[in-house]
Amino acid sequence: MTDTIEPSPTNHGKIALEGLHNTRDLGGLPAGSGHVRPRRLLRSGMLAPATAGDLATLRDTYDVRLVVDLRTDEEAARWPDPMEALPEARLVHLPVFRAPSGGDAQEAIRALGEKLMSGELDIADLFSGLYPRFVLGEDGLAAYCGLFRELLSLEEGAVLWHCSAGKDRCGMASALVETALGVPWDLVEKDYLATNELIEAKGSAQNMFDVGGVDARYLHAALDAVNEAYGSLDAYLTEALRVDDDAREELRRKFIVA
Repeated sequence: MTDTIEPSPTNHGKIALEGLHNTRDLGGLPAGSGHVRPRRLLRSGMLAPATAGDLATLRDTYDVRLVVDLRTDEEAARWPDPMEALPEARLVHLPVFRAPSGGDAQEAIRALGEKLMSGELDIADLFSGLYPRFVLGEDGLAAYCGLFRELLSLEEGAVLWHCSAGKDRCGMASALVETALGVPWDLVEKDYLATNELIEAKGSAQNMFDVGGVDARYLHAALDAVNEAYGSLDAYLTEALRVDDDAREELRRKFIVA
């Protein structure tokens, strides 16, 4: 296994898998005077659709040792990660937000998904309102803080973080990790938007997060909220997520190669 990698502008680090269409390796992204180390930082949609071959690739080629699930409790229970196929990996569940409790919660989510698919509800307005909740809500703060804590403790192998489709909660997580590592913002945004080229955005009334792709307006809504609350994204990383200069230096030691 080598750390040498040529960044590809055409596939955005896409890992060729049969059942997973938006699983990517951040390796090769420029960061400061180096680039992100390959086969260490992976982003994905949920792992439930993975074939046996996909899981073998994640296990044997990428040596996945940590899976961070950013989904709700209900999503994780309905579509559990097949961790039995990744025996060396540890699963950490860090929900970015929690679905409403009560017997009508799933029906409400299903109805919301149907409205999005029919066009009755504007998807841009919905997600532009959700992203600030991702970064400033109590659950979101705990989840993203926990993700960085896990990254700092990882000594070997790769970490894979995911949500449902690998585009919103995962996309926000990826933007935060890339920023902490020193990836230029234009490339952070490009990586975020690459989801639109990779996923099959057919959607499902069962899960609103599978509906549609991503839009720069969503990411900017989160950034605007962070700037208003903390003054800058760097201050947010330091004050809200506890990723100070020492932590960023440690992250770069682990995940950046010259």
